[in-house]
Amino acid sequence: MWDFSIRQSLGLMGRTLPFILLRMAVYFGITLGYILSTGAGVGIGWGIGAFGDEGFRANATMWGGFAGFGLFGAFLYWAREYILYLVKAGHIAVLVALIDGEPIPQGRGQVQHAQAEVRQRFPQASALFVLDQLVKGVIRAISGLVRGLLTVLPIPGAQQLATILSAFLRVAVGFVDEVIVAHAIRTKSDNAWLSAREALVLYGQNWRPMLRNAAWLAVIVYALSFAVFLLMLAPAALLVWMMPGAWAAGGVVFALLFAWSVKAALLEPFALACMMQVFFRTTAGQRPNPEWEAKLEQMSGPFRKLKERAMMAPAPMPAPAAAAPTA
Repeated sequence: MWDFSIRQSLGLMGRTLPFILLRMAVYFGITLGYILSTGAGVGIGWGIGAFGDEGFRANATMWGGFAGFGLFGAFLYWAREYILYLVKAGHIAVLVALIDGEPIPQGRGQVQHAQAEVRQRFPQASALFVLDQLVKGVIRAISGLVRGLLTVLPIPGAQQLATILSAFLRVAVGFVDEVIVAHAIRTKSDNAWLSAREALVLYGQNWRPMLRNAAWLAVIVYALSFAVFLLMLAPAALLVWMMPGAWAAGGVVFALLFAWSVKAALLEPFALACMMQVFFRTTAGQRPNPEWEAKLEQMSGPFRKLKERAMMAPAPMPAPAAAAPTA
């Protein structure tokens, strides 16, 4: 079925409780921000609508809600690289340390220790964000190669099956990109771009077990997210009913936001811990296959950009020479 231990992943989550609490504060805070900004937009639209008839008020209320939602979404889009830098990458760093059996601090010191580790590998948040985007591009290229292999097989309905697989892979590979960042942190290399490039080759030559486990996790995570969505429909509808104008679509939107926050705060770190187990165990002792490296070099522009970034990275500073002993 799958190659990860659910028990071990839950244990890793428990041992990184400070980061779980930080993720909950960030993602539930984002959901609250969406609700407050949307509610403010609805209220402003409802107030403006008082200058017209009922139809005008309904439209003004609706567009006010959309405007409030969109403005907060624009702010979040601007802040996304800092969330990756301070929350996701820090959690990856501490999970890597635990899987490798390294001691880590407890409490708030755990968060500070992990973020210091990330800053050592990525002095700027923008560098990690660019790396993450390039990794996602390469993973999409590998998934496209897998879909292409399926379409040429002499199987009835292979084209339709490839279409279904394509949609599913877009969901499943969302649990893979952070594992590549984990490898870059784990190697403690002075050139994270080169480490990520190596990890992508290892991922490509082991795409079968990686995608199979990612597919199982996609089913588990999205099934649980859908259950949360159904549970939150009633309280979300009550929240919308309390707003002026009772924005009709708000109940579904807020229930989706609650489900997303649970997924991002609790389910995604579980999936990450599972995929890190699979990747580290599968690639243990392996060397990057030159054939796969050449294949990715040919088919993926982001992979070639990783090479350019790796070559542009500053060389590590040499260690200071030891002072000569005095007579």
